[in-house]
Amino acid sequence: QGQLVESGGGMVQAGGSLRLSCAASGRTFSTYHMGWFRQAPGLEREFVAAISQSGVRTRYADSVKGRFTISRDNNQNTMALQMNSLKPEDTAVYYCAAGLVYNSWSRDDYNYWGQGTQVTVSS
Repeated sequence: QGQLVESGGGMVQAGGSLRLSCAASGRTFSTYHMGWFRQAPGLEREFVAAISQSGVRTRYADSVKGRFTISRDNNQNTMALQMNSLKPEDTAVYYCAAGLVYNSWSRDDYNYWGQGTQVTVSS
């Protein structure tokens, strides 16, 4: 049975950077496509970034394109989201997710979720 655990959230000034990590347990990490989602209070959980099982292909929401970079290390069973040039509107709880659908933007295509980590960006 696999589990996903996020870390690296916190508070940062606008224009700063944070790096989120997702650690996965289990033997079949490389089988799954991975993604990051985020959710602010009162809003729907939204797609941020996705990476294919091999790490070769990635996709990003327009709101973070050029600022965020998703990566994975299948040897270490980890995934990361490097967030640069952070804006107050990036404030949300960020979730790590795993699924079997290639680079999906849909929450319904992800079967496993982490507990979430809070990111707060101040002006």
